[in-house]
Amino acid sequence: MMTTQEIENPLIKFLLHLGDNALIMGHRNSEWCGHGPILEQDIALTNIALDQIGQARNFYQYAAKLILESSGEQLTEDSLAYLRDSWDFKNCLLVELPNGHWGRTVLKQLIVSAYQFCVYQELEKNADKQLAAIASKSLKEITYHFRWSSEWVIRLGDGTSESTQKMKDALDAIWPYTNEWTNFSDYELNILGDSHLTIRENFEEKLGAVLSEAGLTAPTIAFSQDGGKKGNHTEHLGYILAEMQFLQRAYPNAAW
Repeated sequence: MMTTQEIENPLIKFLLHLGDNALIMGHRNSEWCGHGPILEQDIALTNIALDQIGQARNFYQYAAKLILESSGEQLTEDSLAYLRDSWDFKNCLLVELPNGHWGRTVLKQLIVSAYQFCVYQELEKNADKQLAAIASKSLKEITYHFRWSSEWVIRLGDGTSESTQKMKDALDAIWPYTNEWTNFSDYELNILGDSHLTIRENFEEKLGAVLSEAGLTAPTIAFSQDGGKKGNHTEHLGYILAEMQFLQRAYPNAAW
């Protein structure tokens, strides 16, 4: 299978970036299944994980179609998810970080949802009809993801002294990975055009409003973590892929 490093089409790269963010975040959230603080929220986060994996499938299916048309190589969403190595993934670093406690998890989800909402909102207007359709369908799900995570961040940030401190600590740990979302790569700019400015502004405004209501202040950082969009990842992604890809690699082309 060709590596995504060999792909030059910016739309394919962008689709893989969106799909990888959704897949890896979905996998991380699925780790909470059966471990949530209460049953209702355990089920809620599991459903969010399913939404994200479904979104990844849509992006991968479209990317596979374009790869077939451009190179003749026949791929599927499964091969793009299970047969690529870590350096071929284009997700932002934040989604691959360990979950940590519940507050850290919902804070991660808030940041991811805020960004996805702003991006999909702009992509609904894109001239590429299939990309616009995927964004429109995903936006309905992301709207709920953002509302759910916002409520939790506000509840914990403006809660007890212990929950507030845990959210402040989580914000300090996660915030250096936030700028990567709006540090747009060449292939993103190629597809988004001038709308990337609107996305950055809306993302900062949307995220800032929730943090303000939660009584949390974004920390000042001297250095931002990035590189995921170019295939430079943390060690955590390797462990995720080792678990997620095991069956496909151990039993190639197996079918139920």
